[in-house]
Amino acid sequence: MNVLLKPSRRWLSQGRGRAAVALACLSLSGLLNTAQAAIPVEHWTHASGARVYLVASPSIPMLDVQLDFDGGSRRDPAAQAGLASVTAGLLSGGVAAQPGLPALDENQLSEAWVDLGAQFGAQASADRFTLSLRTLTEPDLLERAVALAARQIAAPAWPQNVWQRDRERLLAALKEAETRPGTQAARAFARAVYGSHPYGYQPDAATFNAIGVADMQAFYRRHVVACRAQVTLVGAIDRNRADAIVGRFMAPLQLHGCGPLPGVPAVASLERAIDERLPFAAAQAQVSIGQPGIARDDPDFFPLFVGNYILGGGGFVSRLTTEVREKRGLSYSVFSYFAPGRHAGAFQIGLTTRPDQAAQAVEVSRKVVRDFVEKGPTEAELVAAKAFLVNGFSLRIDSNRKLLDNVANIGWNGLPLDYLDTWTRQIERVSVADIRRAFDRVLQPDRMVTVVVGATP
Repeated sequence: MNVLLKPSRRWLSQGRGRAAVALACLSLSGLLNTAQAAIPVEHWTHASGARVYLVASPSIPMLDVQLDFDGGSRRDPAAQAGLASVTAGLLSGGVAAQPGLPALDENQLSEAWVDLGAQFGAQASADRFTLSLRTLTEPDLLERAVALAARQIAAPAWPQNVWQRDRERLLAALKEAETRPGTQAARAFARAVYGSHPYGYQPDAATFNAIGVADMQAFYRRHVVACRAQVTLVGAIDRNRADAIVGRFMAPLQLHGCGPLPGVPAVASLERAIDERLPFAAAQAQVSIGQPGIARDDPDFFPLFVGNYILGGGGFVSRLTTEVREKRGLSYSVFSYFAPGRHAGAFQIGLTTRPDQAAQAVEVSRKVVRDFVEKGPTEAELVAAKAFLVNGFSLRIDSNRKLLDNVANIGWNGLPLDYLDTWTRQIERVSVADIRRAFDRVLQPDRMVTVVVGATP
């Protein structure tokens, strides 16, 4: 349900062949009727300390598993921004030898996953370090997939040569990205909104060059630990089998210990408006307007979610589109969103426009936000928004993968286990007054960041 902060996924293998084709077809068939009945989320604490969430879905013979740890980029040292992400990336580099098992280099590891028709991946978002497994539940395939995933979790190879190669690729990609106005706008916006908070850290050549394999190993041991793990499973298994799988994955991680992690400060509110106009030779100017928004556990999440659909999240039916695109032709598309996390993620408006129209586009966008904060939506807008969101709810959970994401978010954000069962009721009870109150509390139209890259002086 919540919008996350631009996570990037790196699959360690993309399974092919008959089993992989079956996985793809089954994931699309999913749980089409799930929204018609209660979704039974089982929750318990494993003996290792890991928190477990299970949705048993016997209708299709597949299993999705997600392991989440407090090891996202908010845990990066400032001088090593990008550490969590590259640590996740290097998990594809192979596995070390273990008793009775030979080492596998990155090619052998990839081929092993291809042979299983299964997928294992790692990613780091702002808040989470995530490992993911997808496999069919035919007994032999499931056992072999779980065993290979357990090896990869327990004994990454951390090959120096692979990191050197990957770092060169990252530096080349970074250099190329810097030639795009969108990159410049995103970096400037993050710096202005988040200040010194880790949410605003930006990897660059210096931070990548400051990261060594030993740093990744230390990061992995410190953050990927059983006592703070959350494991979410959706698929054709029961609780006993799920608990056994969790045990296989957690056993080596218990050896990492359970040292305390330092606190991360709150995102500071903006004390004044910030306006940055950056020259850039481009056909289109990039515009970002926003401020720190809310954490995911904010009690006004639903009024803000519904209100933002009306303001700028609803595509062609949003107010921003009506005023900026339809009435004035200033931009092909314009959007707004909240990106809540453990801390206050950004509220952001984004658009591209002709450089000579940038000032007008900014003025119109600011006025739309100001008017919405002061007056809120109309009853007609609210009725239409509720109808669209409620009628589209089933599309949010119509596959194992989507359901897994939602249940993992329930656990990670401390939401009630019946959150998905009550989601439509939460939407339906939002009123115009709720939206006005929530937006007035959260947004400060006169203290926002405005970044324009490529505008005509």
